[in-house]
Amino acid sequence: MANLSALWRHPIKSHGREALTAVTLTRGQAMPWDRRWAVAHDGAKVEPGHWGPCVNFSRGAKTAALMAINATCDEATETVTLRHLDRPDLTFRPDSEQDRFLDWVRPLMDENRAQPTRIHRLDGRGMTDTDYPSVSLLNLASNADLARKMGQDDISALRWRANLHLEGLAPWQEFDWIGKTIRIGTAELAVKEPIKRCLATTANPKTGLRDLDTLAALNAHWDHQNFGIYAEVTTTGQITLGDTVQVL
Repeated sequence: MANLSALWRHPIKSHGREALTAVTLTRGQAMPWDRRWAVAHDGAKVEPGHWGPCVNFSRGAKTAALMAINATCDEATETVTLRHLDRPDLTFRPDSEQDRFLDWVRPLMDENRAQPTRIHRLDGRGMTDTDYPSVSLLNLASNADLARKMGQDDISALRWRANLHLEGLAPWQEFDWIGKTIRIGTAELAVKEPIKRCLATTANPKTGLRDLDTLAALNAHWDHQNFGIYAEVTTTGQITLGDTVQVL
C-alpha cells in the first residue's frame, strides 16, 4: 500500500526547499506557503499579484546554483531563512527586504542569464509551474528505477522539487492515476497530468552543479521527459507523514 513518506514546500519559487511533517491542503489552492513568492528577472512580463509562467522568474533550469538552496519559512513573521554552501545564511522579509535578498543571491547567478530584480507574492494560488494551483507528487520507486537505468546507486529525490513523496508503489504507477482522484489523509486530489521536466533536474541539490543528464535518460528509456504528476486539491483536509494513499 502506498503512503506519504515526505512533504516539501518551496516558500520562494526555485530558491530553497523546506521539509514538513503535516499540512492542511485547501480546495483550489496550492500547498500552503509553497511558491508564495517568486523572483522576477529583468526580462519578466508579469503583473504584481497575478500568476505568470516560469519563464518570467529566476529558476534552476537557468542557474544551477539555485538548486542547492535550503529554506525555512516562519509563517508568523513572514520571514524566510535561506542557506547555501557558498553564501552566509540570510533571514529576511520577502515583502519588505528585497534588496537584502538580491545582494545575497546575485553571486549565485550566471552572469550570462537574466538577472533578478524583484520579488512577487501570490497568496493561496502560489506561483506554480502550472496555470492552475497544483500540488506535485513524486513516486520514489520511479526515482529508484531511473537511478538504476542511469547506473547510479541513488538519485536524490530533491532534484524533482515535488511537494509529496510517495513510497510503496510500483515504478511509474503514478501515471495510471491521471484522470483519477486520490485520497491522502482527509484531503482529496484530482490527478491532472504528468510533469514535463527541465534542466533544473540535472543539477545536484547538494552542490548546485549539473552532474546527471536526467532529461537524456528519460528520453532514451521512455521517449519523453515526464517525471512525477500534478494534482489539484478538490477536498480540503490534513495530510501527515505516513498517511496511506488511496485511489478512489
